[in-house]
Amino acid sequence: MLPLLLLPPCLALALSPWSAAAGKPSGSYWLTDAKGLAREFDGIGAVSGGGATSRLLVDYEEPYRSEILDYLFKPNCGAALQILKVEIGGDAQSTDGTEASHMHYENDENYFRGYEWWLMKEAKKRNPNIKLIGLPWAFPGWIGKGENWPYDHPDVTAYYIVSWILGAKRFHDLDIDYIGIWNERTFNSKYIKVLRKTMDRVGKKNIGIIAADGDWDIVKSMVVDPYLNDAVEIVGAHYPGTKTMPSALLTKKKLWASEDYSTFNNEVGAGCWARILNQNYVNGHMTSTIAWNLVASYYEELPFGRCGLMTAQEPWSGHYSVDPPIWITAHTTQFTQPGWHYLMVDGHLEGGGSYVALTDGKGNLTIIIETMTYSHSACIRPPLSPYSLSPQKATFYFNGSFSHLEALQVWYSKLEFKSANSTLFQSLGSKKICDGMLTLNLDQDEVYTLTTLTTGRKSRFRDPPRSQPFPSTYKDDFNVRNPPFSEAPYFSDQTGVFEYFVNTSDPGEHVFTLRQVVNQRPVTWVSDAENTISIIGNYKWVNLTLSCDVYIESNQGGAFIAGRVDKGGIYISDAEGVFFWVFPDGTYRVTGDLYGQKVLMKGLSGVRAESWHRLTLTLRGTTASGMLNGYPLWENVTITNPENGWAAIGTKSFEFTQFDNFHIQTS
Repeated sequence: MLPLLLLPPCLALALSPWSAAAGKPSGSYWLTDAKGLAREFDGIGAVSGGGATSRLLVDYEEPYRSEILDYLFKPNCGAALQILKVEIGGDAQSTDGTEASHMHYENDENYFRGYEWWLMKEAKKRNPNIKLIGLPWAFPGWIGKGENWPYDHPDVTAYYIVSWILGAKRFHDLDIDYIGIWNERTFNSKYIKVLRKTMDRVGKKNIGIIAADGDWDIVKSMVVDPYLNDAVEIVGAHYPGTKTMPSALLTKKKLWASEDYSTFNNEVGAGCWARILNQNYVNGHMTSTIAWNLVASYYEELPFGRCGLMTAQEPWSGHYSVDPPIWITAHTTQFTQPGWHYLMVDGHLEGGGSYVALTDGKGNLTIIIETMTYSHSACIRPPLSPYSLSPQKATFYFNGSFSHLEALQVWYSKLEFKSANSTLFQSLGSKKICDGMLTLNLDQDEVYTLTTLTTGRKSRFRDPPRSQPFPSTYKDDFNVRNPPFSEAPYFSDQTGVFEYFVNTSDPGEHVFTLRQVVNQRPVTWVSDAENTISIIGNYKWVNLTLSCDVYIESNQGGAFIAGRVDKGGIYISDAEGVFFWVFPDGTYRVTGDLYGQKVLMKGLSGVRAESWHRLTLTLRGTTASGMLNGYPLWENVTITNPENGWAAIGTKSFEFTQFDNFHIQTS
């Protein structure tokens, strides 16, 4: 039930609509700008990337794709995000997949690969003021010059990153606001200084460097190295647990939680998000919090499934869900803007929980209050120390330029954990301020926004289509002359990069194909697989027939099709399933793992490089069979594990290989 009584507006808030608050802690909180303002607010944002987390979004049909984008970016619609941080693709696994680099090779540049360019433009269409950040998780192999390290040749790495910045402007008219170093990996002071000088030299002095996108350790170097301190504009830490360190404050820099949240997007995830959005500032002086990830638009069984602000993982059905973290975000973003300032308040509530107050300096005021309990607001990381939180009464006193305020708009959320009846971002209308004060009785697991702004809105589109599993029959001949994106629909690259390709040397049916294009092991972020692989379909698949044409371009290569693939993302190198391999030396193998150690069958096939061959894999119960070019090659191989998984295609190593006429039939 909503906290309303049929009383005059002052009394409706000043009396006790929640009897639980009677006799509980009571606190008084003064809101004034008479002695100046505190830190500048820099905005709330989210990350697209760090593992192909927006991969399936581009495959949605309209109007559903635009509705999802509106919920994320459109002001006064949903989350109304103020910052978008994207991965600068590095051709390597970065959590839930790989994202394509704009420079696979040293003499290669293409600023239309992937979907981050498109996403940044869609965000800008909806909010021209949104801030854009680029950050690499991995780098193409040529950056490391044979080493799995990007800092040995800092001028090369800086050239690569600046090329991405310049390409964003030249080809997409996108102005990048901030750039990062290397996600959650060791920083290098020399590289940061080289990057700063390189950006300055090409006229990008306005782009700020965020460092180091890990822990706070970089501040120890910044306070003793004035040149490094000058080069860094924002100190960004990941998953700081709402805490900073004294030396970070000594840098005199803006402090951000430049990646946070990373939690399943149910009510507990919403509680985590509500708590850290306030307490990152209250406890840690952080003026921006950026969620990983923007939208859970990847196969849910990949690592960290549904750790987005909302969920859009079924482009084949059009189904999506607007999850509670969207509306928790709205409590802040719909009533503040970057450039506002925090008031100088303590921010802690007497009975537990927190509040922040912000102003635009022009008379507007927004207060956000959260009372998240310990058991209902734990984020996935770091561990949350136990604490208690009680129902309580809070009285706010308005002084300074706010002393003349007569009323505030009230927006309310109540997270429920014993039922499915959470109240999310509901307007309670205008409430009068009586004698310069306003009293609230606060229950557990609530969020309030009190604001002078009247622009808040909870948008609702028509219900999206109902959820449906991946189609039981699926075909793709890749015959797309001008594809809107470089990836084929629904394929999710886990190692390597599979792109649409025009095979001009083929006069027949294989002119348009899908090609694995990474020919050198990247500078990796995690322990990537030795083999390239792209998954597709339904993780619950058991019985299927999978056919695909393959063209091995090198005598040192090899290709496979697979079913029941049971792992992906950062665990891809340990994936098991049924893998049907062919090699250009005329042999084949059937293995129970991607690495190729569990050999179930092997023999001669007659396959050669630079020739098309059709592979067919049939899985039924505990047996598997394979065909080559329409004829049985092996059959009745016994399989016991895994029991289910995705379909996949891939190669022996980082090599050029083409695929065509992909077909799945499941039962």
